[in-house]
Amino acid sequence: LYQEGLIYRGHYIINWCPRCLTALSDLEVEYEEVTGKLYPLKYPVKGEDRFIVVATTRPETMLGDTAVAVNPEDKRYHDVAGKNVILPVVKREIPIIADSYVDIEFGTGALKITPAHDFNDFEIGLKHRLEQIKVIDEEGRMNQNAGPYRGLDRFECQRKIVEDFDRDGVLLKSEDYPHMVGHCYRCRTIVEPNLSVQWFVRT
Repeated sequence: LYQEGLIYRGHYIINWCPRCLTALSDLEVEYEEVTGKLYPLKYPVKGEDRFIVVATTRPETMLGDTAVAVNPEDKRYHDVAGKNVILPVVKREIPIIADSYVDIEFGTGALKITPAHDFNDFEIGLKHRLEQIKVIDEEGRMNQNAGPYRGLDRFECQRKIVEDFDRDGVLLKSEDYPHMVGHCYRCRTIVEPNLSVQWFVRT
């Protein structure tokens, strides 16, 4: 099948259960509404005395951000598209990209892009040829790319990084935010979008 060009292998974002240690199909993920928190974070624009605010329900994944996206029609960001921001904690420079996927009306109109840990971000990353940086391993722990948070459980890391952001002035506030979260149909563990090498069949 491979020699005939009917199957191929590549990196792709998948549903992963950190407890069962297995990939799940979309049909095996059961979504439930949970009340989490929305965290607006300040990303400093390189070389300027200003910052861009991005809002996320998963601040621990920002360690794997490789861009901030804004809508090309959004007049608020015309002068910063193409520049860089400095990623808090890891101090890595990442670009500000323009993409029509970003909803101008939602939140601040600026979207953090984490290609290795979000399905939509993965697609945007492919489109803009962004680096894919995994920060959470197969057991739901922060890996070597997570800097000072390496070894922490993903939820423990979230609590710790929010405390650090609040202390350092990166966090503007936090507010309750109901949203749909995928759970493993077998064990009810929260599913982790994760980058993995998979086989695909051409249909």
